[in-house]
Amino acid sequence: MDKFTIPFEDLSIGDVPEVGGKNASLGEMIKTLTKKGINIPSGFAVTASAYKFFLSQTFLGEYIKEHLKNLKKDDLSSLNTVSKNIKEKFLQTPFPEKLEEEIKLAYKILEKKYGQNSNYAVRSSATAEDLPTASFAGEHETYLNVFGEEDILQAVKKSMASLFTPRAIAYRTEKHFDHLSVYLSVGVQKMVRSDLASSGVMFTLDTETGFADAVLINGSWGLGEMVVQGQVTPDEFMVFKKTLGKKTGDKEYIPIIKKKLGTKLIKMIYAKEGTKVVDTLAEDRSKFVLTDKEIVILSKWAVEIEKHYSDKYKKWTPMDLEWAKDGKDGMLFIVQARPETVISQKDFSKVKQYIKREDGEKLVKGASVGSKIASGIAHIIDDPKQINEFKKGEILVTTMTDPDWGPIMKQATAIITDKGGRTSHAAIIARELGIPAVVGCGNATKVLKTGDKITVDTTGSQGLVFSGILDFEVVEHDIGNIKLPKTHVMLNIATPDIAFEKSFLPNMGVGLAREEFIINSEIGIHPLALINYKKLDERLKAKIDKKTLGYGDKVEFY
Repeated sequence: MDKFTIPFEDLSIGDVPEVGGKNASLGEMIKTLTKKGINIPSGFAVTASAYKFFLSQTFLGEYIKEHLKNLKKDDLSSLNTVSKNIKEKFLQTPFPEKLEEEIKLAYKILEKKYGQNSNYAVRSSATAEDLPTASFAGEHETYLNVFGEEDILQAVKKSMASLFTPRAIAYRTEKHFDHLSVYLSVGVQKMVRSDLASSGVMFTLDTETGFADAVLINGSWGLGEMVVQGQVTPDEFMVFKKTLGKKTGDKEYIPIIKKKLGTKLIKMIYAKEGTKVVDTLAEDRSKFVLTDKEIVILSKWAVEIEKHYSDKYKKWTPMDLEWAKDGKDGMLFIVQARPETVISQKDFSKVKQYIKREDGEKLVKGASVGSKIASGIAHIIDDPKQINEFKKGEILVTTMTDPDWGPIMKQATAIITDKGGRTSHAAIIARELGIPAVVGCGNATKVLKTGDKITVDTTGSQGLVFSGILDFEVVEHDIGNIKLPKTHVMLNIATPDIAFEKSFLPNMGVGLAREEFIINSEIGIHPLALINYKKLDERLKAKIDKKTLGYGDKVEFY
């Protein structure tokens, strides 16, 4: 007999067909990794069988099939109408009594575990979601700060209905998935009180280059949706795996090789019902959201999770993780895990080199995505409903993007956003599309104007936007079959930000890395000025304070 609800503790990765990638992965980690000290909040899955039962017992399936017949391909109005009708029918249709009672029982068991005043996240988990061959990530809805039996039932139903949002229907149509052969499971998970602390995302590789020996962490204050959606420019931390946990004498190495302070202008917190977005306090904007100790703990967990999934799949499986810190007890948690499906699929034996042949006026800068150069006409778009105004080949300039922007992004030559980091929606989609993006610029929509001729250069760690259509060259190298000579071929690393990318070239290590170049490009302050900070005049101190935000100790910063 089919089960309609299953506790996460009883799930494993083999249950993807019944509970989808998100829920199966949570169960897999709770079952195998909590005993290794990794904290994962519990919950239960409403199964794909429950979804099918709901459709079959209420004739919703027939209703959906009939309405999808009216769908006209590439007609946005038709898509929105069909979606609206199907979602409304979902919400108007009562759950069958048997299904409703099972969901209530599963929720009561959670209440006994966590208490009656606990809050929950209700997330969709499509049956093909987060697999290497197909990703529905971001296509369906999430509901946060849900509590109480009736609200849980309503959120579960809304999650099921989100299988028929315009973007979800469009995605399946584009991928040639049968709409009625994709099912939705729903996860009900205890929420971490990160609204009182911080949260974010984490990757077990460098998302720009595919360098495997790094852990990339992005974080901001409040609930993690702001980071995932790209509504904030988060803090960024990079950890080197090979020195993680290693000791010199009695002391552990500090494996953190990069800390970059984000602006973190807003945050999402609990409201009386659901959530709300508020301004971040000025003093919090200038603080890192994680301590060095917490960065190391999360990185160790990330490496442990990657190892587990790599062993499970019998191949290197880099992971895309979401983390949260509880502001009540200070504990860290992993709240989601899925295989990374973009950069890890890249053919590293083929190297494309983009060379800019002329310079222009620098207009804006931000985080670099894509390691490419593109030029074209800037077009500022404020709302995805303006899709008809955007022409194929233009450069999209906007505040931020979410899954509703998909149709416009697919027509763009490059993307520029005011908000977001290297793990934001805009950055992830740009990588999938193979186009450059400059994210988290802060002022792009104010500096650039629709019709401006511009060039986007993301070949360095800092993405740059230049005035004019600048000349550049693309050279492709096949390095897969290059044989190294007996002489040791060593790399000359002029600046640290190229080290990961150049590591894929045939080499036997680094022959030269000049310290003065590193100080100039990464630190930007003379070492003696940091050591003798207290003796400096106020004007110089103010300049140094601006460059060392987040660090109380100037020597530690160096």
